[in-house]
Order: sequence, then C-alpha cells, then structure tokens
Amino acid sequence: MSKSLHDRALAYHKEGGPGKLDVTSHKKLDNDQDLSLAYSPGVAAPVREIAKDQSNVYQYTIKGNLVAVITDGSAVLGLGNVGPLAAKPVMEGKAVLFKHFAGINVFNIELDTQNVDEIVNTVKNIAPTFGGINLEDISAPRCFEIEERLIKELDIPVFHDDQHGTAIIVAAGLLNALEIQGKSVTSAKIVVAGGGSAGIATLDLLVNLGFKKENMILVDRRGVVSKEQISIVNKYKAAFAVNTSKKTLGDAIDGADVLIGVARGNLVTQAMIKSMAKKPIIFALSNPDPEISVEDVFACRDDALMATGRSDFPNQVNNVIGFPYIFRGALDANSKIINTEMKVAAVHAIKDLAKLPAPQSLLEIYQVEELSFGKDYFIPKPFDPRLIDLIPKAIFDAAVKSGVSRLK
Repeated sequence: MSKSLHDRALAYHKEGGPGKLDVTSHKKLDNDQDLSLAYSPGVAAPVREIAKDQSNVYQYTIKGNLVAVITDGSAVLGLGNVGPLAAKPVMEGKAVLFKHFAGINVFNIELDTQNVDEIVNTVKNIAPTFGGINLEDISAPRCFEIEERLIKELDIPVFHDDQHGTAIIVAAGLLNALEIQGKSVTSAKIVVAGGGSAGIATLDLLVNLGFKKENMILVDRRGVVSKEQISIVNKYKAAFAVNTSKKTLGDAIDGADVLIGVARGNLVTQAMIKSMAKKPIIFALSNPDPEISVEDVFACRDDALMATGRSDFPNQVNNVIGFPYIFRGALDANSKIINTEMKVAAVHAIKDLAKLPAPQSLLEIYQVEELSFGKDYFIPKPFDPRLIDLIPKAIFDAAVKSGVSRLK
C-alpha cells in the first residue's frame, strides 16, 4: 500500500465520525403518538402476533432483511490472525457493501474467541435476531467445521463468503474463460494453489458444475496433495488427494490448462507459466500481490487469459459481485439455507451477465468506450447495475425450486 493510499484510508475511517456505520430508523418518531406505536403500549401488538405464530417475525421486525457478519479475526484479508478488534474495519466494510449493493442491513459482530464450540454456540444463541449469517475471515480448517455445524443447527442461511463467494465468482469466470479458449469442462486440467477455505470450496463447486476430480490437483504449502499425504492433511484436503508422482507446484502446473492461485503473492514463476498447455487460463487471486503478476504472464505467454483479485487489471474476481445478491435472493425467498442449487444458479447468472451488451451507464462508471465479452472482459464489473436484477432472481428461483424456501 502506498503512503498516499494509507493516509487517505485512515482519514476516510476517522473523519466525520469514527468507522463507517450508523444505526438509523425508517419510521417516524415526531410526537407522542409515534412514540406509543414505536414502543409502549403499541409494540405489544406485534409481540402478541409473533408469540402466536413465530413466522410473523418476518412481517413485523427487521429480521428478514438483517444479516450478521461474524468473524473471530483469525484470517483477515492478507493480514492473518489480527484478532477481533483489528478485524472490525473489514466487517464494517462488509456491512457497507451489503447495504449499498443489495439494501441489506447488517450488524457486524467480532468474537473474542477462536474456539470452535464457543463460536458455534454464540452464533446459535444470537441467530434469532437475524435472517442470515455471513461468516467472514475465519481461518481454515476451523471455518469448515463452524459452517457445517451452523448449517445443520440453524434454520436460516449460513454462508462463509471466503469459501463460497470466492468459489462462485471463480467458477463463473472460469466457465467463460474456457469458452473463450476453446477448452472443455470435462477435460480441462486444473491446478489450485492454496489449500485454505477458498481453494477447497472452489474445487467442491467445480465438481458440482461437471468438472472431473481426476483432472484436478490441489497444492498446499507442503506440495501436491496426493494419496500418500492423506495421513497428514485434514479431511477437506484429503477429499481431493490424487494418485500422482507430481510433488511440487511446478510439477503440478506442467501441462495444466488452468491455474487458480489462492495462496500467496509471487509464488509462481514464468518458467511454470511457460510449461502450461496451449491457451492457458491463470487466476492469480492473492492480494495485493498476485501469485504471478499480469506483466510477467504476458511477457512469456501471448495466448493466456488472466484474472486477478485487483481492481486495476481486467477480470477482477471480487466477491462483491456475489455475496450481496446471493443473500438478497435468499432473504427474499425466506430460505432456510443457501444450498448447492442456489450457488450453481449464481454461477450461471454471473457467467451469462458478462456476455450481455454493457449499458452506457456502466461504460461511464468505468470510463471506457466498450466492454465486450472476450479476453479482457469475461467477469462482470462490481458496479454493473444489472447484478441486482439478475442474481437475486436466480437465487430466489433456485431456492423455491429446490424446496428450501418458506414462501407459500
């Protein structure tokens, strides 16, 4: 981060009042009549209705449009285990994005524990307040167990965005990139560098989209996750262990069609990129430094397609393309869960949006004359105004069709 950006960011968070959030009411409170409706005695009326039928809570309270963004501060951005207080600016930022892009209210909650049982029990105890739970910046493999247990034990959507949000955007972009490069879902050889939450979730989702497990190689900090390593890796990585003689990341990348990096900056060399198959696809998603820079890739390959996690290059994998709209659709459907069918629906909605003609308003926002489907535009832009129309509807329809919506 440059000193200029650093100083501007601190001023942004400090001036005009600390932080980024306020709590406001959308009801009038101008006189004694308003007061009698907002609180005693009028508030007793919705209390009685909810006591008679708990589903009435969605009619008379904010629950159906309120999400908890919850972290323990153990895996914050690229900054690591900085704890709950240092995580708070990120959680406030997440709340701002939910509200701006999808009109969803958020309480951000930073927990002073990294114990799995304590986190699960705390979230269960506060869950009646919320219509959905967004887990954020919780380290692997604990994040997998926390999410799994909460999904089983709660009747509202629980979604770990670092896992599934990333996976959904990557999958949508990858389907488009394969189409541009003339490659097949069933035969593409894929390497994922990074055995954390995003890497595992991406592989899981790709399998649900028809990609073949036998064509996938997962590489963690020890090297290729092979059958020989099953005894020393967690069960989530072990699910993608393969029979192979490949040991290192360089071995894995040799001949691969696709490289998805969710590990750390400057991990991949030009020699590795040169060893990939014709028309390779590289998603180098670490921030702020990708696994390999855009400049280094195109200096050694003129047939590559590339995406990064950065906004200053084309094809940014940005979770804001997904999570606000996924929750919007799930909340509108009064869904009990965000299931695989809903995630797949999000993938296809995002994928298809990149192929539609860009509206003039979008061109003006990004100050470009044209955005047309191709090597420099195969993932939608975060400020595309059509995201709110297309993705929530796809999620809503998938929730209803798969039977997880409470709507009658």
